[in-house]
Amino acid sequence: MADYDAIVIGAGLGGLTTASLLSKNGFKTLVLEQSDIIGGCCSTYESQGYRFDVGASIVEILHPMERFFELMGKRREDYIELLPCDPIYSFITEDGRRFSYPTDVDETTKVIESIAPEDVEGWKKFASLGFEMIDRMMDAMMLSPMKTVPEAMRMVIKNPEAMRFLPLLMRTHQAVTRKYYRNPVIQSSVAFQSYFAGAPPEIGSGIFGFIALTEHLGIYYPRGGMISIPEGLARAGEEHGLEVRTGRKVEKILLDGRKARGVLLEDGSEITSDIVVSNVNAKVAYLKMVGPENLPRWAVKAISSYRHSMPCPMIYVGLDTKPDLEAHHTVVTGSIEAMNKVWNDYYTKDLIPSTAMSLICWPTEADPSLAPEGHHILNFLCNAPAPYAPLGDNWDRIKGWYREEAIKSLERVVLPGIRDHITYMEVSTPLDFERRLLSPQGSIYGLFSDMTSLALFRPHARSRVVDGLYLTGSSTHLGGGVPTTIASGIITSGYILKDRG
Repeated sequence: MADYDAIVIGAGLGGLTTASLLSKNGFKTLVLEQSDIIGGCCSTYESQGYRFDVGASIVEILHPMERFFELMGKRREDYIELLPCDPIYSFITEDGRRFSYPTDVDETTKVIESIAPEDVEGWKKFASLGFEMIDRMMDAMMLSPMKTVPEAMRMVIKNPEAMRFLPLLMRTHQAVTRKYYRNPVIQSSVAFQSYFAGAPPEIGSGIFGFIALTEHLGIYYPRGGMISIPEGLARAGEEHGLEVRTGRKVEKILLDGRKARGVLLEDGSEITSDIVVSNVNAKVAYLKMVGPENLPRWAVKAISSYRHSMPCPMIYVGLDTKPDLEAHHTVVTGSIEAMNKVWNDYYTKDLIPSTAMSLICWPTEADPSLAPEGHHILNFLCNAPAPYAPLGDNWDRIKGWYREEAIKSLERVVLPGIRDHITYMEVSTPLDFERRLLSPQGSIYGLFSDMTSLALFRPHARSRVVDGLYLTGSSTHLGGGVPTTIASGIITSGYILKDRG
């Protein structure tokens, strides 16, 4: 008899969602996490009295999270307290102009009108169409399985209005932006979000432009830091018997022919189960944990063809003063051309750009308890994206230089004189992310996402080559992000319950 009904590798949001739903449905389920803390990129660590978020900085599109707790027979607010953040973003342009987009759509209209009256009608059309699509297609887009062409076709048949929106979703982020806006400042204020999916505007999917529109339905920060989200998911599962073990690294997925039978841990011990769910990078799961020798040649070629998502250095700062900021997120942004140039002329050539979009997150604006009294924290991306292996250099050697450049950038563009108020500062490079999270090449979104690697073109949630192996998280349908990885866990658990229920 197997030790467990299901073993989940990795305590990210996808893994914890899948595991908790299986536990709720009577499966004896174990989650194994290599780190000492859960959550992966959606986590929080403490240092010198400050609590810093590792990567994810906000939650939007609450529907998958609310759906998870509904399926668990529980109320989200009993497990995760969400604090509303408004404005959504503050922007600092190349010429030093500052403005903010509030949550309220009408108030945002007024902001756009003050900058670019010619774009008001475009914004209204974009918002009208986008909110209609969100209202009609949220369940279909976020929670429908799309592992195969027949599954995708069933989604369309069940939701015929999808055909109306499909042409928009097939455009690039840049094309969608320029369809509705003419003013370069307004264009840049909505085009930067393509990088939230790990791609520049000219190749990123236009769907993320509409997903970003949901921020006007509300964005939230969890009290206690981003780790409160995975902790809430895990606690809901533990009430149904879920077991979560941290500091337990899985080396191999054990097989009996082409059938999963458990896992081999780093310490040499084995734990058996007929169901294994991988919440790690899909390339790691197949090529390292299963092994190419156990896969058909076409599968090895297929999984090897995926590119890792971009890495991104994170900088964590403790301050002894309140920063002169207005919103939870402040974006230093340039033109669409500049965003594409950073990708094409720097990132793809393994060079660190001298200028690019920067994102400054101010968590203590929402939750002051994350820092000592009178202190604040910032988490920010500076000169992003940056390569995993800088040409002719390495991150361990240049970390000090990068730290100094980050301070200069903050002072020059965002917070003059802030250097004298910094009490703590740490740089987490792509190499550090790889070491901490075992994320290959420091990839923050698992696998690269463009229009050719979404939905059924991503690794399948139900393995096609190993019976009993399932995948969840950022490598599967919808990609990286808080709502999308929770949604992936709902989809993956659905497959398992259908197959084994």
